[in-house]
Amino acid sequence: MTTHITTKDLPISERPYEKCLLEGAQALSDAELLAVILKSGSRDMNAVALAQRILQADGKNLLNLYHLSVEELMRFPGIGKVKAIQLKCVAELSRRIARTDRKDRICLSNASSVAAYYMERLRHEQAEQLLVSMFDAKCHLIGDTLISTGTVDHVMGSPRDIFVRLLEKKAVYFILLHNHPSGDPTPSREDHAMTARMQACGELMDLHLSDHIIIGDNNYYSFRENKQILV
Repeated sequence: MTTHITTKDLPISERPYEKCLLEGAQALSDAELLAVILKSGSRDMNAVALAQRILQADGKNLLNLYHLSVEELMRFPGIGKVKAIQLKCVAELSRRIARTDRKDRICLSNASSVAAYYMERLRHEQAEQLLVSMFDAKCHLIGDTLISTGTVDHVMGSPRDIFVRLLEKKAVYFILLHNHPSGDPTPSREDHAMTARMQACGELMDLHLSDHIIIGDNNYYSFRENKQILV
């Protein structure tokens, strides 16, 4: 019969639960935090060792919880469908916590605050995604919507699709956002062309493009900051 090694099989000083109670969750390593979620390992390794193996895959550490699919997680010994789903939910929860913490700090005229709000949502995506963030007449965020998903280096956005959403929400200002999976947010020729097109279309409808922000890997490019959108 297969037996699973749990964190209880470790010396007390190495047990994540006891360590958390004594020193706080902040004292736990990434592997120990993950082991608390896993609860048990496989027949040949405890939960901490299994967590370390997951974190070491592809050298991405905690980012593996974003990048590995349920099927890929299930290839690790001791990870079944339920545990794999739990790990993906933990990753999504962390993303939403980061967004919630930053929501009240969004300022239409401050590109860094907008980029910070969308950073965790977009920086891990493997294909380009185009979003529109919508603001009312008082510059309050009233919502956002995904317009399209493209390839690893290209995304298309129809002005019609964008302005339909803006009119539905009764928005006055909007910001375009998309990610560059390469991690480099430098705009392409197509990005410049799309920005000019959206700004021109918006002015005809009294809907004002405030910025176009490209999200890289913990960095961003703002057309407004670089004086390529004047408002």
